[in-house]
Amino acid sequence: MKFSGIRVLKEALTGHKGWKSLWRDPDPKPAYDIIIVGGGGHGLATAYHLAATYGITNVAVLEKGWLGSGNIGRNTTIIRSNYLLPGNQPFYEFSMKLWETQEQDLNFNSMVSQRSIINLAHTDAQRDAYRRRGNAMHLSGAGGELLSRDQLREMLPFLNFDNARFPIKAGLMQKRAGTARHDGVAWGYARAADMRGVDLIQNCEVTGFDITDGRVAGVQTTRGPIKAGKVGVAVAGSSSRVMAMAGMRLPIESHVLQAFVSEGLKPVIPGVITFGAGHFYVSQSDKGGLVFGGDIDGYNSYAQRGNLPVVEDVAEGGMALMPMIGRARLLRSWGGIMDMSMDGSPIIDRTPLDGLYLNAGWCYGGFKATPASGYCFAHLLATDTPHTTATAYRLDRFNRGYVIDEKGVGAQPNLH
Repeated sequence: MKFSGIRVLKEALTGHKGWKSLWRDPDPKPAYDIIIVGGGGHGLATAYHLAATYGITNVAVLEKGWLGSGNIGRNTTIIRSNYLLPGNQPFYEFSMKLWETQEQDLNFNSMVSQRSIINLAHTDAQRDAYRRRGNAMHLSGAGGELLSRDQLREMLPFLNFDNARFPIKAGLMQKRAGTARHDGVAWGYARAADMRGVDLIQNCEVTGFDITDGRVAGVQTTRGPIKAGKVGVAVAGSSSRVMAMAGMRLPIESHVLQAFVSEGLKPVIPGVITFGAGHFYVSQSDKGGLVFGGDIDGYNSYAQRGNLPVVEDVAEGGMALMPMIGRARLLRSWGGIMDMSMDGSPIIDRTPLDGLYLNAGWCYGGFKATPASGYCFAHLLATDTPHTTATAYRLDRFNRGYVIDEKGVGAQPNLH
């Protein structure tokens, strides 16, 4: 079933009776060439690229709940490639380019909206750091523009420019950044993978790995054992628990990240805005709600809910940046489990166990990385070599001293 404007018009005139399910609901087969554990954005994107890019279709995606029930549906929908370090910038720019063609590639409306992102600077030192970051972005082709205080005041007059503690000095804008519909991304990849023969198996929790002579030969699940030539794990905040079944301890902590949506308001925020003097970021959805978030909860947790002190902290950040937000009513909030790595950067690599591969450690940045993560993980699974943009994301980099500390806060995952 191919989507098009003509198809939508036809269905509207015939009572919408011709629409079919976006994907099948198959039972698991006894064996697959490749099994992907995790039916979120990264797992679904990996399965799609295995089939579409590398021609490997005997693939199963195993999800313990329903497709998209994890972090892919629990985020603030921001996409960007405004990174600094050479280990990160090429990868996220690759992801941005994939975002720009995603809807055409998948034949699905994921509502990619390149409405820009502006990172605000509140000190002279921060402005200089943003200038350096913008230059790095230009070198990779990501583009960036350093905005003056007067330019920002014209674009965003509702901000608190003269805050005594946090005056706004400048801002770094990436025009190509923006937002995408998180559910639409999951549904688009799921549909496109299913159309190419991938089995998407829901309500199928992995309970163990079959390991023989140091090689993974399959998985144990709540729906029975399944053999596999290779197994790729992409389960975000549950990475440590799943990999522990294979006897591996990861350099990852799991924390809850809360996100919030206000009541619907008239259009006021043109793109994405981040508060440089605290951790607060905000955009406005097509329905009018302000979508915002801030810091992770300070304690380790595997629960998809947060605590009130972080709600207060995020609200304070919003009030410091734009006092008018205090008049908006909070509509709802939710939590996602973040797999926080020791340096704040991800891992896409083979593991010491032959046949077992890992995609984890995305911290706050998992959603915007979805297209490139899927492509690079598929490349690794298909060729056993890292993709050129993901060569720095090795599992052993912490032992080798090749950390990618984008924020410069050291080996303290909760600060990334």
